[in-house]
Amino acid sequence: MELLKLKERLEIATQVGESHFREFKSAFQGPPSAKSQRDIKDVCQDISKTLVAFANADGGELFVGVEDDGTITGIQYDDELINVLLKAPTTYVLKTTPLPTTKALIINYEGKKVLYFSIPKGLEYVYVTSDGKCLKRKDLESIPISPDSIHIEREEIISREYDRAFIDNAKITDLDNDLLQEVAHGFSKTISVEKYLQHLDLAEFNGDDLKLRRAALLLFAKNPLKWHPRLQVRILKVKGTKLEAGKNYNVLNDETVSGNILTIIESAWDKLRPFLTETKMSSDAMFKTQIIYPDLACKEALINAIAHRDYSIEGRGIEVYVYDDRLEIKSPGMLLSTIKIDDLEKCIGIHQSRNSYIAKVLKEVGYMRELGEGFRRIYELMESHELSKPTLFNENKSFTISFSQKLVYTEDEKIWLDNFKSLDLSREERAIIRLGAKGELLSPKQIWDTVGIVDTDVYRSYIEKLKKKGVLVSEISKTRAVLLAKKTHKDKKSIPRFRIIIPKNESEKMNIQAEPLDSSDYAKIFVENVHYDCQEEDIFNEFSKFGEIDSVIIPRDRTSKKGKGFAYVEFSNNDSVQLALEYQPPIFIKNRKIRIKKYKRNIKSEAKS
Repeated sequence: MELLKLKERLEIATQVGESHFREFKSAFQGPPSAKSQRDIKDVCQDISKTLVAFANADGGELFVGVEDDGTITGIQYDDELINVLLKAPTTYVLKTTPLPTTKALIINYEGKKVLYFSIPKGLEYVYVTSDGKCLKRKDLESIPISPDSIHIEREEIISREYDRAFIDNAKITDLDNDLLQEVAHGFSKTISVEKYLQHLDLAEFNGDDLKLRRAALLLFAKNPLKWHPRLQVRILKVKGTKLEAGKNYNVLNDETVSGNILTIIESAWDKLRPFLTETKMSSDAMFKTQIIYPDLACKEALINAIAHRDYSIEGRGIEVYVYDDRLEIKSPGMLLSTIKIDDLEKCIGIHQSRNSYIAKVLKEVGYMRELGEGFRRIYELMESHELSKPTLFNENKSFTISFSQKLVYTEDEKIWLDNFKSLDLSREERAIIRLGAKGELLSPKQIWDTVGIVDTDVYRSYIEKLKKKGVLVSEISKTRAVLLAKKTHKDKKSIPRFRIIIPKNESEKMNIQAEPLDSSDYAKIFVENVHYDCQEEDIFNEFSKFGEIDSVIIPRDRTSKKGKGFAYVEFSNNDSVQLALEYQPPIFIKNRKIRIKKYKRNIKSEAKS
């Protein structure tokens, strides 16, 4: 009966041909009119390579004695050599990676002998031939592949199935009922937790009781560590830009947050959030808070790590490293093979998730948006905060997103930039304007370095655009800059030449909003580069030497109540204005060199008022 079945199998195989699961090998070589037997060693190597490829893929069967077109030519070796061929799956495969149980039989078909080998999919090893070749079956070919690639593919399959598996000994009493009810009632006030779990596909009723998927335990477990030993986020504050070990260990703060997924999201965020801003003393002895990383971008990245980490890697949890120059969120498991870093960086929406059941619930309860939107949101938030794009790493069985501190703005700089928000400025133009916040002259080199310019035409384009918008003026000519460069032995690009000024239309608009009109003769001056913490009294004391002052007005930011960087001083008469304008020595208030101009009355705006 077995011989009959094998004959039928051979006949069917020759009719349907080779496939992903089937291979033919001839025992002959040479032209059709002069066929000769192949060397026994070559045939043995073919057998081992084919079976190794099948075992590393999805299993398959091999017929030796059949041509590629399905013609049965058989084998003509003596019994001793046939026995060598039948042992090839053992003798021609690396001893440390023995193949899974393999059938090796002889089929007698119409007076011809055909060898039949059958092998299942192997999972215990990555299989290699005795001469060190690692192959995998793909369609009709056995292709070379690295052992690491097979390991990664197998791990990916395990990781994709991890959250969907049913856990035999898990009961609904193992879940946090209060948390589950809170989430369920957000969906429907009347739905029971049992029905809600089934609605989310986290549980199925088998006729006797409710069977829970592992995702239900990861999301809602009362005792999460019972079901996963590393269901946690560890946050480390590192002094410096590199993690040291031993006596140089430089971790200042190390906290680990554990819990089920829905609990850990908020707990880990509460621990991480204080590291996203920084308070420092500035050069003018003021404590100022800097926005280091945007809240929403970092929370999106944290949730992304929790949702998409490889939970089948049970020996590691998510790690967040806060260095002096960057913040890194590192999660176990590399990206799925179908997701490329280049696509994430280009903000191409990737609608795939390793943990499909976990991702579905997080979307259902509002922690996540549509799949594939997370990274797009992160990149948009970083750009809107004038920060460089995150860097992504996919290596060493981990995926890491790294946030840089490049282009961090102080609160004063943000107030300064608010003066220009009515203009349609590009990110690069804002970076240039930021340089002028302290009223200092800017050099071409500062502009090149800040924006990252590599082309002269691009540099000229920025300069011309800012001049046309009325916010950049040349206070030192190019000729004068060349002379100064020669005199000081510096590169001409290093000579400060440009000044950033508040656009006139913004100044006039602020004037109309800031003060009521009166019947004076407008004996006023416009004062620029005023320190944001400057008070009216400071300006009054400095300008009283020019004459009697009627009023000092400093327009202020509505939120922070800080000054906008400029002021108006109204004297009793125009003679005082003239004295102030003609005053030669520089005027400093709060260590800032200020500039003054004659205030010009806006008749058109006044008439409207």
